[in-house]
Amino acid sequence: MTTRYVVLLRGINLGKARQVGMAELREALAARDATGVRTHLRSGNVVLDSPLGEAELVAEVEAAVRERFGFDVPTVVRTGAQIADVVAADPLRAVATDPARYLVTFLPSPPAPERVAALPPADRGEFRVAGRELFLWAPDGVASTPLAAWNWDRLLGVPGTARNWNTVRKLAQLAGSL
Repeated sequence: MTTRYVVLLRGINLGKARQVGMAELREALAARDATGVRTHLRSGNVVLDSPLGEAELVAEVEAAVRERFGFDVPTVVRTGAQIADVVAADPLRAVATDPARYLVTFLPSPPAPERVAALPPADRGEFRVAGRELFLWAPDGVASTPLAAWNWDRLLGVPGTARNWNTVRKLAQLAGSL
C-alpha cells in the first residue's frame, strides 16, 4: 500500500548555489521506489506515492538529494490529506486577500507551546501557528513586511520551509486532495 505525499525541499534553486534540476530530482526519487513522481515549479515541490512512513520518506529523499546533487537539503513531508487539511483550515482567510502574500511555513514537528506563547505581537501583518504549520499574512508583500523577515526558525525552535498560498493550493490539487 502506498501513500500520496507532498515533499517540500528547503532552500534549493535560490541563486547559483544548491541547484537541483527537477527532471534529475524526479529520477533520483523514482530510483528509490517512489512512484507517480511529479514536481511543481523549481522550488522543491514534489508530489509522489510511497510505501514509506513520513520519517522514512524524509530520510530517503534527503539521501537521494545528497547522493545525486552532493549537498544536504532539509525536507518536510505531508500526506495529501494533511495538505488538504491545511487548505481547509486557512486560519487567516478573513484577512489574507492576496495568495502571493499569504505564506504557509511547513515545520517537521510542532513548536513547543512555550515558544509559541513567547512570540512577539505582529506590528504589521498577522500570523497563526497551528500544529506543524505557521500561517503568515504579509499585507505589504513578503519582501516589505517586517513580520516576514523574522527569524522564525530561531523563534519557533524548529526549521521550516515556506510556500505561498498559490503553491499550497496547487500542491493540494496535484495530490488529488482538492
